[in-house]
Amino acid sequence: MGKSNVNVETNDTELDKLFHEVSKVVIGRKKELKLLFTALLAEGHVLLEDLPGTGKTTMVKAFAKVLDCRFSRIQCTPDLLPSDVVGGSIFNPKTNEFYLRKGPIFTNVLLVDEINRALPRTQSSLLECMEEGQVSIEGETHHLPKPFIVLATQNPIDMEGTFPLPEAQLDRFLMRLKLGYPSLEEEEQMLELVGDFLPYEQVQHIFDPEKINVLQQQIKEVVVHPSIREYIIALASATRSHPLVSVGVSPRASKALYKTVKTWAFLNHRNFVSPDDVKEMVIPVWNHRLFLNTEARMQEAVPEKILNQILQDVHVPEERVVRV
Repeated sequence: MGKSNVNVETNDTELDKLFHEVSKVVIGRKKELKLLFTALLAEGHVLLEDLPGTGKTTMVKAFAKVLDCRFSRIQCTPDLLPSDVVGGSIFNPKTNEFYLRKGPIFTNVLLVDEINRALPRTQSSLLECMEEGQVSIEGETHHLPKPFIVLATQNPIDMEGTFPLPEAQLDRFLMRLKLGYPSLEEEEQMLELVGDFLPYEQVQHIFDPEKINVLQQQIKEVVVHPSIREYIIALASATRSHPLVSVGVSPRASKALYKTVKTWAFLNHRNFVSPDDVKEMVIPVWNHRLFLNTEARMQEAVPEKILNQILQDVHVPEERVVRV
């Protein structure tokens, strides 16, 4: 296996600084923040799902500020239109001409708050931009800035006034994260240090768009041994034949995991991917891509439990082979 020229000496200090700055308004959540940064460098998007009040929006806003990137926010409601997201042509009576009014999607970091409160036609307006980094307005294609990431928050689908995301939309998200409640110690610390006042203006910039683009290029040089690729394919195949799964992960999901494990290895200061990287990333990358059958629902099975079972059953490549 050939040597990689990727520089793995970066990131530790900078990631520590990122955590420190975000901690000014968000207590804990280091794992989730690292996963957000992983998704950004892997050129993917993240769906944050949990009950209201668990800090989803606060974490995204702090994360966006520390990146020194352009930031926009869309608050989804049932009356939100696709044109409110992507923009459209506006007539100027003074010049007697139409001009393009760009929507909030033309940004680096887009927070889509409570995405499942928007109607399906508005949700679908995000499809092209998330997959291809571009948007079509009245037949004309417009490229979005780089880097570009959608961080969408979602309330549980059984809450009143929500519209479940269709499978095609879910598949556009690289990861789905569930924050859960903070620990008792973290919640007490949050009340003591933050209280009702969120000092976003105290959060300092650590990264910038140019540096993020450079890191994204460096990640492409991370080496993936053939046995790791075979491992990912074997895991994907296992989801498609599992007795509790009606639809397993797609080839797009395999590709998403492949990109993610390279980024995770890079952020852990390695120029090669290990089996542990795959194990670590399978659940956040695939937990929203499994569609369970009726028997699974009767058994109250969840995707995370099934994926853990598959990880136990599928043969793992030897670490010494991967390092060769």
